[in-house]
Amino acid sequence: MQEIVASVLVLKDTAGHLLHEPWAEQTRRLLRESGLDLRPLADLIPVPSWYIPDFLTPPPTTPAPDFQSQLAALRATPPAQVRADLEHLVDVESPWISELHDDPTDGLDRLAYLIERYWNLAIAPHWPRLRALQQGDVLYRGRRLADGGAAMLFEDLAPIVRWRDDRLYIAHPRYAGTHSLDGQGLLLVPSVFVWPSVFSSTIEPWQPTLTYPARGVGSLWTQGERSTPEAVAAVIGRSRALLLAELEIPASTTELAVRTGLAPGSVSEHLTTLRAAGLVTAHRAGRFVLYTRTSVAESLLTAPVTHGLQRTG
Repeated sequence: MQEIVASVLVLKDTAGHLLHEPWAEQTRRLLRESGLDLRPLADLIPVPSWYIPDFLTPPPTTPAPDFQSQLAALRATPPAQVRADLEHLVDVESPWISELHDDPTDGLDRLAYLIERYWNLAIAPHWPRLRALQQGDVLYRGRRLADGGAAMLFEDLAPIVRWRDDRLYIAHPRYAGTHSLDGQGLLLVPSVFVWPSVFSSTIEPWQPTLTYPARGVGSLWTQGERSTPEAVAAVIGRSRALLLAELEIPASTTELAVRTGLAPGSVSEHLTTLRAAGLVTAHRAGRFVLYTRTSVAESLLTAPVTHGLQRTG
């Protein structure tokens, strides 16, 4: 749901999210061809705005949430909570929002139907790639947290996010305030479409959540070929070197096969060899296994190349 909401923001303000312009152009065409009227959802996501109703983005309850479970959570939002969230919207006038406020139960059913159609049209075809980026980021953040605590975790999360003196600072352009978690914890949610901004939610009774850009978004809509490190290829073979280069972002066997053009069986065999050599590790994320480079592989790929021997003495 977070990706759905953020993607609508992209459609309404593509100039502020130019990285996603190829997707936005394709989606606008599909919306025109299908005749789908997105306004009831778009009205709830104003641009600019300091707040989007929290019931639209229920916090995920599992590390790998699926669309249908989140849609069910949306439908099950108590009417009183829908009204409370809508009342946080300011300077937004819409007959549809008034109808939703008056009859949340019927309004949520209509909204869920619209969201499902939009999902199938605009998000589902790209979901395997989006999910791989999200899950790869979760693995990366977990490793950062284990290696250096909160300071390292937040160090490269987003330009407007900083961790200092056991406090998290977020430089929101249209909002200022402070919030104490009081033991609730902070849920971190990687997102593709939220780039280049971050979303934070601290209004009760929702779980405090920070949604931030997943790593690797920059190459999401491009089809350029990744160069193979020639020196590394000479040692371990071109296919294995190519796989290591592609694993800048953790990926599954299927994703690597699509991106490299190698047969899935060949990819699996090469990954087994690279794993045995300590160059990649495997992590299960829900029903998928994601592979990522180890620090040894990082050193191998970034090591300076020297040519010939230098005589000394």
